[in-house]
Amino acid sequence: MNLHRRSLIRRAAGLGLAASLPPAFAATGQRPPSSHRFAPKPGDWRSFDVTTRVELPATTGATRVWVPLPSVQTGWQVPLGDSFASNGQAGIATDGAQGVRLVAVAFADGVAKPYVEVTSRVRTQSRTLGTQRVRDDASTLRDALRPTHLLPLDGIVRETAQKATRGARGDEAKVRALYDWVVANAWREPTVKGCGEGDIKTMLETGNLGGKCADINALFVGLCRAVGVPARDLYGIRLAPSGFGYQQLGSNSGNLAGAQHCRAEVYLQARGWTAMDPADVAKVMRQETPQWIKRTDDPLIAPVFAGLYGAWEGNWMAYNTAHDVKLPGSAGDALGFVMYPMAENADGWLDQYDPATFKYAISAREVKA
Repeated sequence: MNLHRRSLIRRAAGLGLAASLPPAFAATGQRPPSSHRFAPKPGDWRSFDVTTRVELPATTGATRVWVPLPSVQTGWQVPLGDSFASNGQAGIATDGAQGVRLVAVAFADGVAKPYVEVTSRVRTQSRTLGTQRVRDDASTLRDALRPTHLLPLDGIVRETAQKATRGARGDEAKVRALYDWVVANAWREPTVKGCGEGDIKTMLETGNLGGKCADINALFVGLCRAVGVPARDLYGIRLAPSGFGYQQLGSNSGNLAGAQHCRAEVYLQARGWTAMDPADVAKVMRQETPQWIKRTDDPLIAPVFAGLYGAWEGNWMAYNTAHDVKLPGSAGDALGFVMYPMAENADGWLDQYDPATFKYAISAREVKA
């Protein structure tokens, strides 16, 4: 395998103390003192109104649009309600299998300015490694161990996972080994469109482990599943700037188009569902400064390398955890995941990355709720 050129991970004793960056860092580009900490605090609930508006060119045939809704309700996220308006036939729909909720809209031929606007209110909080365990049911855990179209668990995926966890005993040791392996060998590739595709078999077969969050976190999830540790992707969007000064760990709440972000969870026997985000470690390494930083013991990287194993900040919202999603009413194939507004006409899917034919805007407003 063509491993990414990077120094081996160094796990110094102080690495367990995660650091934050003061706001001044983002403006000056200076390295932070090691005394600062990246320390999300669970219990600090925040509520947001998240608004998505889709506008399409005049329809020349029947056209459908789907806007994902926050469908994950857990100890760290609570959906509080949705509203929508459109000049098409709109309603809330589900995929019927995995709990994905969407606003689905049908437009007839000849609609001059088709649009749909959806607002969801959601409450979120940060997570840490010490968050109280929540047991899950057996069927959910079985789902988090199954292969999907883009996450096969045999062949090179299983071989890679077994090599990376050789000598590890127990689920926590395996997860730690895989988190370290993914950070050491995968890398953020800014030229990848959107959040990537998450085709982990192709990534491993080609040795090209560069990608974005839906690639890197899918790789982590697939490797965990391949060695018997339940894991899942959570497809969502950043809602606000990071409170710790990292530009790459937050977003401008007034313009969230392009702020979609996939995170990951693993189920540890002693802890329950546990937050993970090796993709954001890779993002900070590649894009927080003009220089690509390739060492996890660098003062800028060490805080997120330590902190994003078991924690994440509550400035983010999850839509769903689903793979291989068949959108209700769609004539197209199942999608690998749903994290963007989608649209389809008689010619097939519209390109959600092309603003000339598929214009949408997303914003978030923090509210008291």
